[in-house]
Amino acid sequence: MVGPDRTGGRLPGFYTTPGVSSFTEFLSATAPEMLPGHRPLPPGSAAEIAPHATTIAAVTYADGVLMAGDRRSTMGNLIAQRDIVKVYAADDYSVVGFAGTAGIGVELIRLFQVELEHYEKIEGTPLTLVGKANRLAAMIRANLGAALQGLAVLPIFAGFDTAADDAATAGRIFSYDVTGGPYTERGFHAVGSGSLFAKGSLKRQWRPGLSQDEVVRASLEALYDAADEDSATGGPDVARGIYPVVMLVTAEGATRLPDDVVSAVTQAVVGERMSSPSG
Repeated sequence: MVGPDRTGGRLPGFYTTPGVSSFTEFLSATAPEMLPGHRPLPPGSAAEIAPHATTIAAVTYADGVLMAGDRRSTMGNLIAQRDIVKVYAADDYSVVGFAGTAGIGVELIRLFQVELEHYEKIEGTPLTLVGKANRLAAMIRANLGAALQGLAVLPIFAGFDTAADDAATAGRIFSYDVTGGPYTERGFHAVGSGSLFAKGSLKRQWRPGLSQDEVVRASLEALYDAADEDSATGGPDVARGIYPVVMLVTAEGATRLPDDVVSAVTQAVVGERMSSPSG
C-alpha cells in the first residue's frame, strides 16, 4: 500500500474520504502497481519458470459444500513444493481454491479475502454468494494480460447460500474461465491438470444428499485418482505426513477438516487400493 504523506503529519485525502465498497477499485485508484494484473511483464511466455498448482475438487452434500486440494506445485518437470496450500476460507461462509500460477493464485486469494471484508465494513452487510462469485470474476478478468503470457490462475469458488430455503441445496459451486467468465456447477467440479480424472471419479461416486463422511471419502478418492494419472498432482505423502487440505462450508460456517481426520480417511483409501490398485 502507498505510504502516508508525511507533509503536515496527515494521511493523503483518499485514505480519509469515504470511498467505494470495492477494495480492488480503491487499490486501482491509489496503488495500481500492487494489483497482480497491472504489473508489466516481459514479452514471451513465463509459464515454464513459475510454479503451478493443481488439483482442486468441490462437491456439494447434505449439509453444504466441500472443497479439497492436493498439496503439490510443479515447475516444468520438477516438484517446486510438496506442501503448498491451495484451498482457503474466503469469508465465514465461502471457500476458494486455485489451480495455475501459484504465486499469483495465493496473492489473488488474499486480495479476494480483503475485498469481501472491505465490502462488509463499508456497506454493513456481507455480499450475497452470487455477488462474491461476481467479484472474483472481475479480479480474474483483470489478470487476463498475465494469463495470456502463461501466468494464468483458475480459481474455483464455493459457499453456503444463507438465503437458501433448504440446507440440502444451499451448497453452491462456481467455476471460471481464464477471461473471468463465471459458471454455476451442479453437484461437483474440479480444476487443474488432474481435473479430468478427479471429475471422472466423482461422477462415479456422487449422488444428492451425501453425508459428511461420504463426501470426504469421495473427494479424497477423487484426488487419489487424479494423482494416479496426472504427474503434476500430488498423492498422499505418508512418509512426510502431507495430506490434502479439506474445507467444509455449512450453516455453521467454513471450517478446515483436522489433519488427523484427513490422514485416517486417506490411509483407508490407500489401504484399499493396495488390494485393488485400479480402484
